[in-house]
Amino acid sequence: MTLQAATLQAATLQAAIATNRFGLGARPGDITAAQSDPRGWLEAQLAQTGTPPELRGLDSSATRLDATYAARKEKDEEARKPLRDALREAYRDDAARRTRAAIATDAPLRERLVHFWSNHFTVSVSRPIVAAAVVPYETEAIRPHVTGRFADLLLAVTRHPVMLNYLDNAVSAGPDSPAAIRRQRGLNENLGRELLELHTLGVDGGYSQTDVRELARILTGWSVAAERDRDTGTFLFRANLHEPGDKVLLGQRYGEDGIGEGLLALQRLARHPATARHIATKLARHFIADAPPPAAVAALEKSYRDSDGDLGEVTRTLLRLDAAWAPEQRKVKTPTELVISTARALHGTVHGSEMGHGSETGGDGGPPTGHADPTVRSLALLGQMPFAAPSPAGWPDQAADWAGPEAVVQRVDWALTVGEKLGDGIDPRQIAEQALGPLASDATRQAVSRAPSAADGLALLISAPEFQRR
Repeated sequence: MTLQAATLQAATLQAAIATNRFGLGARPGDITAAQSDPRGWLEAQLAQTGTPPELRGLDSSATRLDATYAARKEKDEEARKPLRDALREAYRDDAARRTRAAIATDAPLRERLVHFWSNHFTVSVSRPIVAAAVVPYETEAIRPHVTGRFADLLLAVTRHPVMLNYLDNAVSAGPDSPAAIRRQRGLNENLGRELLELHTLGVDGGYSQTDVRELARILTGWSVAAERDRDTGTFLFRANLHEPGDKVLLGQRYGEDGIGEGLLALQRLARHPATARHIATKLARHFIADAPPPAAVAALEKSYRDSDGDLGEVTRTLLRLDAAWAPEQRKVKTPTELVISTARALHGTVHGSEMGHGSETGGDGGPPTGHADPTVRSLALLGQMPFAAPSPAGWPDQAADWAGPEAVVQRVDWALTVGEKLGDGIDPRQIAEQALGPLASDATRQAVSRAPSAADGLALLISAPEFQRR
């Protein structure tokens, strides 16, 4: 092999890694487009801002929460049912639009970051009060900040009405607040706990139960405008819920300052060394390996600290790490990643297919899954409906959680269904080359080329280890 050929082969491998590990799967032509400068191809995406076309015109979270409050207030079951059905349908439509945005995007790294940070700051349709507003929450609080400062992202999320409702801070009252004294309302520690354990310091970040309670006291009053207020469904600081007096969080005193206490606490949490370590570890785990190399975590942690939490700079640091470009595919795709990468490989569309069979509705206690969109049905079948994580910790990000025996069988069955529905008129060998390039092993190429039909060849490709991993 000549030096020129070897250089081209190495560049093609890097391009395949760029589109699959950092992106959301290669569309036809993506590997070729990234081949001349794979890292530059990714870095250019960090500058692309704005709302994807598929999500433009989406209702605001305030509109959806207003409609939710109206449905809950309606006492007549016959009148309430169509209101609830409309909210379920709104969520299903939003989920389909969000998934189509990921399939169609020309900036897959940026879209992956949106999904990553949405999972970090999870809200879930398991709480009916926020179910219809979860995608607007992502559009408003997450999407604008994925390459900005973490402190700004943290503030946008924490004060967002969907998060305040999801973690019950909207009704949290300081024990000595006027509202608690009059109405016997109590302090809710959910938001304070998850902010420390999940969103900033991490479970080993050195905080105590006392710190959880103090942060909860600091955040009393951070609430949501309800039916009796103006601008229903928006953020509202309720002074009558706020706990008066000084608080001490992580050894630092906060003098009585109303909403200002929470603003200062979030700034300090964003700059805490444990937060830098926690964020660096999660990013390295997501992009490199379930057990990321300590040196990679350290490099990301330093980048976070040196840049004052500039997430764009931290992402660029990630793209410069040799460990992130190792040829071994160490990450098992989640169901969402599998469905999206399959659709991107198949010319960016799954129109007219029957990729899976979701149940009709999820009821008030779970995600509503029935929908005509094939990608939404596929996600329901494979167990990862958008914004339906079972807890505030979000969806897991390690192979053990997605590669159990039952899950593997579901993936193979789904691949067979996709092959059966979409195999006609498709050359699976060409799809393998466009989607995986040099990542495709000789064994997979041989199995796909020797398959008795195009449908079988496509199913074998989707089931192959190289396609199931990134």
